[in-house]
Amino acid sequence: MIQVWLALLGLMLTFGLVLAAQGAWRQARRSTAVLPSRPVRLKGTAPAPMADALPAIDGSTGTVALPALPIPPGARIADSGVVAARPFVWGRATAIDRARAMQCLTAAIYYEAGGESIDGQRAVAQVVLNRARHPAFPATVCGVVYQGVERAHCQFSFACDGALSRTPAVTGWSRAAQVAAAALSGGVYAPVGLATHYHSFAVAPAWNRAMVMTDMVGAHLFHRWKGYWGTAAAMRRAYAGGEMLPSLAPAPETASSDVQPPAPTTLPAPPLPGATPVPARPAPTRETPTPAPPRETGISDRLATSGQILDKWKDSGRPIERPDIPRPSASGAAVTDQRR
Repeated sequence: MIQVWLALLGLMLTFGLVLAAQGAWRQARRSTAVLPSRPVRLKGTAPAPMADALPAIDGSTGTVALPALPIPPGARIADSGVVAARPFVWGRATAIDRARAMQCLTAAIYYEAGGESIDGQRAVAQVVLNRARHPAFPATVCGVVYQGVERAHCQFSFACDGALSRTPAVTGWSRAAQVAAAALSGGVYAPVGLATHYHSFAVAPAWNRAMVMTDMVGAHLFHRWKGYWGTAAAMRRAYAGGEMLPSLAPAPETASSDVQPPAPTTLPAPPLPGATPVPARPAPTRETPTPAPPRETGISDRLATSGQILDKWKDSGRPIERPDIPRPSASGAAVTDQRR
């Protein structure tokens, strides 16, 4: 009987050892197995959302995936507060590139912050230029402004919500063009720092919790990415050139090679909403001058041609005859007046 219990105990121990060995083997296999590729997030960096997973909604910008690039060795990951962006540099840009970039940036400022103050418009322009230097976004101004428009998954809400169908007002467009020209000429709005995103007070997008707010300007809150991708070191990409306008964007006039934008005067001035063309004023008809009435003749001529002279005035103008002076006759003899 004792031998039977010992045999059962030995079987149980053997079974337990087998189960333990299988568990260890499975654990080792999990640790060495090749897992599907997933974005690796270092401590202090924001989680990378899926590309175009978060389109812009009213009053905000959309967000895209962080670039699948290795962070340079020794890069500073810790946040260092608000750091002003570097001035925008054109690099290799043609006159067409400059004109189109001016057009796209003006449209973004007008439709995204048309009712904001000058600082509010400068902050939006700074976000566009910050994105153009960041490797997560296109390397052109128009590419940034109209990113995702071909899939109706826009990064700026105005490009997909039908706002471009509204004819801009001349005064508002000119104001936005001046802000765009200053930004493209090297002007920097330092308070928003390296912000690449913003949203209004009326919305609360999901991505703002994974970012660092840099400033509040007007009705917008501005944010940058955490960690290395929100630092100045990550924004060193040069301007690429080759600006392209989408078909739905208001196309600028043909740029002239002798006019170098940016300058607000080079942009076409859109007509005022509801304005009707002023009809051309008809040319005045040349009237044939009527001949002037003949000038009236002198008094003596009128008297000579008139038969209405009174008898008492018929002898007016003749010399007064004096009785004591003889009148000369035709023969030369003096004629004495006999009248008394």
